[in-house]
Amino acid sequence: MRPIVGRMKTTLLRAGLAMALVLPAAASFAASVPQSFTATYRVLQGDQLQGDATLTLKPVGNGQFEYTDKITGTAGLAAALGASTSEVSRFTWAGQVPQAVSYKYAFASAFKPKNRELVVQGNTVQMDDNGKHHSYPMQPGMVERNTLPLALGIALRNGATSASFPVGGRQAVEMQTFKVAASEKVSVPAGSFDAVRVDRTDQNRGFNAWYVPAKYPVPVKIAQKEGGNLTLELVSYSQP
Repeated sequence: MRPIVGRMKTTLLRAGLAMALVLPAAASFAASVPQSFTATYRVLQGDQLQGDATLTLKPVGNGQFEYTDKITGTAGLAAALGASTSEVSRFTWAGQVPQAVSYKYAFASAFKPKNRELVVQGNTVQMDDNGKHHSYPMQPGMVERNTLPLALGIALRNGATSASFPVGGRQAVEMQTFKVAASEKVSVPAGSFDAVRVDRTDQNRGFNAWYVPAKYPVPVKIAQKEGGNLTLELVSYSQP
């Protein structure tokens, strides 16, 4: 979820492992992965409402799924600038991981728009970043920044207390590491929850997310410094 959630490295991932998890001994991977849902959020900067976000997951055939994040500025400066973002991911479930097939990002505003597209072709990632092209090796189990919160939510649901993911970036795959830091009470428009707070622990910090793993595969709240100290709070979640 970028730029709102932004870009969510341990050496636990090696030679074809999709991701590295530190799991309780009794944890099980038997639970099925989500097939479709819709989640809506309000977007805040400080205490000021800036817009709303809608996440959708749906199957699109041939074993692929589409995961969309659309954010619209409805108040404050975001509305004044006509700011909106759209992120559309295609992936396949590689076990419990939403392994990337493609990713498109578009940012529109009164200023210069931005576009980015990632496509996996065989064992290579092709990236077009506002007209600048990059190519680099793909890693098994690679996700991208849009599907990263979903991948983390599935790991938590399966009992993970920490997780490490290969994430497709602009010029290379980077490892990003997260851990459960605390259990906290969280109140958002969707309700009050006993949640677990997850912090990013590699060198690029400034990301926190609160999950209720038994209930939702996505966070109930996200806070990040990148992009202007923005916060997302869950408003609703539904499944067909």
